Amino acid sequence: MSQNDETLSLKLFIVLSRAHKAVSEHVKHDIQRYGLNPTEFGVLDLLYHKGAQPIQQIGDKILLTSGSMTYVIDKLEEKGYIVRQRCEKDRRITYAVITEEGRTLMDHIFPQHAQKCRKFSNLYPQMKRNGDSLAQKIGLSLAPF
Repeated sequence: MSQNDETLSLKLFIVLSRAHKAVSEHVKHDIQRYGLNPTEFGVLDLLYHKGAQPIQQIGDKILLTSGSMTYVIDKLEEKGYIVRQRCEKDRRITYAVITEEGRTLMDHIFPQHAQKCRKFSNLYPQMKRNGDSLAQKIGLSLAPF
């Protein structure tokens, strides 16, 4: 790697780190108003968009350990946003299912979330596509640890 390439890579790393922090802080601030933390929101988001999921697989999809997953599922169940449902075909499998209350919450959160995404409206469509492609390539090149 040349000195110039190394400098550009470092600059990109710093810019991406700052952008990630800014986006994360916005999301965290928004969802805390609803009594959720980012992990709880991630689980609800998955269930809201993809439907019932085996609890054992949710952690892989949102990058959580199984121990943390149990805690998050317990908290969401206590809040009434999800229920556990045993698989009828295989009793070893338990699904997390979003409740009507959880769906109503997400129905309320997402229009506001979409409004926040409009802050990207100053970017041209091609810039958004390039950013998406770049973020995917960076993610793939860094994973797994």
